[in-house]
Amino acid sequence: MRDFEKISFKQFKKDVKDDKKLYESYSLPSRNSKNAAGYDFYLIEDIEIKPGEILKIPTGIKSYFEPNEVLFLIVRSSTGFKYNIRLVNQVGVVDADYYNNKGNEGHIFIKIQNEGKETIKFNAGDHIAQGIFINFLKTDSDKNNEVERKSNY
Repeated sequence: MRDFEKISFKQFKKDVKDDKKLYESYSLPSRNSKNAAGYDFYLIEDIEIKPGEILKIPTGIKSYFEPNEVLFLIVRSSTGFKYNIRLVNQVGVVDADYYNNKGNEGHIFIKIQNEGKETIKFNAGDHIAQGIFINFLKTDSDKNNEVERKSNY
C-alpha cells in the first residue's frame, strides 16, 4: 500500500500559511501518462528563483508506503533541461518512517537551486519534481530493525 495525502491544515498553517482556500486548492502528486514512473509534485504557490538562489519549497504532501520501499524525489527532466534548476541534494530520499513523524507529520519539502543566469518564474500548479517509489534490500547483518526515527530530517 502506498499513497499521497495532504498534511493537516494545522501543519499547513505552520509550514506554509493560514489560508484555508489555498490549502483546499492544491493537488496531490499524480502520474501524467500511463507509462510514467514518477508522480509529479505540483507547486502550491507561484515562485521566483534568481540565479544562484536556493529555495525550500513546501509541497503540503506526505506519503505512506511499505517499510521495504523508499520514495525518491527527483527534479523533472524538463525542469532541469529548460531552466537549469536542480534539487540541492540531487535526489531526495524519503523513508517509510518519515510519514506522520512527530516533528512535521512527514511534510515533504523540495529544495531547489537555480544554476542558470536568468530569474525563473513558476506558477502554482506547475510540476517541478517527481516522486518514484522503489523497493530496497537490507543486509543480513542489519541491526537497525528496532531503531525509531529521532528527527524529522
